[in-house]
Amino acid sequence: MERRQFMAGTGAALIGAGVGGTALAKAGAKTLAKTRAKTHAFGIQLWSVAKQLESDFDGTIAMLAGLGYRELEMFGPYSFSDPRQIASWQVTAKSLGFSGSGFYGRSTAQLNKLFRSHGLRVPSLHTDLFTLQTRMGELAAAAHALGATYVTLPSLPADHRQTFDDYKRAADMFNAIGRDAARHGVRFAYHNHGYGIVPVNGVRPLDTLLSATDPKSVFFELDTYWTIAGGADPKDFLTRYKGRYRMVHLKDMRGNHRFAGDGGGASDWIAMFPHLTYLGDGSLDMKGIIDVARHTGVEHFFVEQDRADDLMVALKGSAAFMQKLGYR
Repeated sequence: MERRQFMAGTGAALIGAGVGGTALAKAGAKTLAKTRAKTHAFGIQLWSVAKQLESDFDGTIAMLAGLGYRELEMFGPYSFSDPRQIASWQVTAKSLGFSGSGFYGRSTAQLNKLFRSHGLRVPSLHTDLFTLQTRMGELAAAAHALGATYVTLPSLPADHRQTFDDYKRAADMFNAIGRDAARHGVRFAYHNHGYGIVPVNGVRPLDTLLSATDPKSVFFELDTYWTIAGGADPKDFLTRYKGRYRMVHLKDMRGNHRFAGDGGGASDWIAMFPHLTYLGDGSLDMKGIIDVARHTGVEHFFVEQDRADDLMVALKGSAAFMQKLGYR
């Protein structure tokens, strides 16, 4: 059982101003580009508000934008996803208390209109292994329609990580998926969980995934919480593999806790959920992690709140923390 299966006007005037206006427009574009380069946006993985999206999609998106979130990472399955994943989701949804996913019945045109009205961007789409292997064309088309760069695998299925050799084969598989993604004009990324961090014969499987994959076509998304729970230091991974991590999931932890096992099963995850909290309310060096991430090539920061005693308090708290650091 995978974790998520378990868990419950100015520009127009310039353009119309003739030759002189064109020059001004170009100058304005350069200024805007410089401004954006200095302004670091932060976002949220929509899994954090999955139930709220199902009951009030437009209102939830407006709420997130109002809190200051500027980037969204979506999760599948989507209408075009591999039928096996759609069938699996239908079974899983019964235990989650909601069934909405992907675009929640909306077209990419409808999503674009809504997101743009709130100043929101979609850099990444989480998806599944089946869809990455069999539906890359459809997945990439959706990504292009939304302006997304990354198609991201949120977890490695259990049957692909039973042995160290499984991880070696996974690296080969990731290289193939990465090349296919590049052919379709998108980038493939893998999001780590806590498994693969405990050494096997002195070698961490996650190190194999990083070292045996092509840095030109396979990228990574670091999860702060699960990395810590697995017994590793996020700053160490970010530094040693500079340029490989392009996205980060930000989560804080109350106290200092580790998996009882290797982080590969539900019992390990269940034991860790009570310690999850919002940014700045826990004990992790979130500012330090974010600073290292920024200086080692990370492009996107997504808050992810798998659970919360009070979701609105958590969402507001994490947004306030990021804004205090200068992210807008």
